[in-house]
Amino acid sequence: MNSSDQPRWLDDEQQRVWRQWLRSHRELNAAIARQLQDDGGLSDADFAVLVSVSEAPDQRIRATALADSMLWERSRLSHQVRRMETRGLVQRVECEQDRRGAWVEITAAGTKALQDVAPGHVETVRRYLFDALDADSLAALDRITQTITETIDCPAHAISPA
Repeated sequence: MNSSDQPRWLDDEQQRVWRQWLRSHRELNAAIARQLQDDGGLSDADFAVLVSVSEAPDQRIRATALADSMLWERSRLSHQVRRMETRGLVQRVECEQDRRGAWVEITAAGTKALQDVAPGHVETVRRYLFDALDADSLAALDRITQTITETIDCPAHAISPA
């Protein structure tokens, strides 16, 4: 935006919806974080890494691919994996084809930690999100989140100056 452009301010309804969206997102994330900590001593970042690695073929994934899939900077992933390695949840294995790269693998302890928190995680998500929605609301939420994701991910949707 250049100095002569006027901002496209949110109207009252948009402002209310935006703030409600932020609040619901924060509260849902806080409830999930509490559950993960209470049930297994995991942070939400620990859980996200464990889920991603456990769902990868052979329960291992290149560190760069993991960072990309999580939309994290490589340095953030490196620090997170280091902390998780210290606790025995994952391990880094040198990539034989490319000595500069590394695989992140889930360990038996990481698998157990994931299994320990999974039932409570699903219950928390169900209780605070899905149980509150009827079929029409769920379909609307699906459409809305899909549209938002596509708008953010697609450069063609970027707002350009007129």
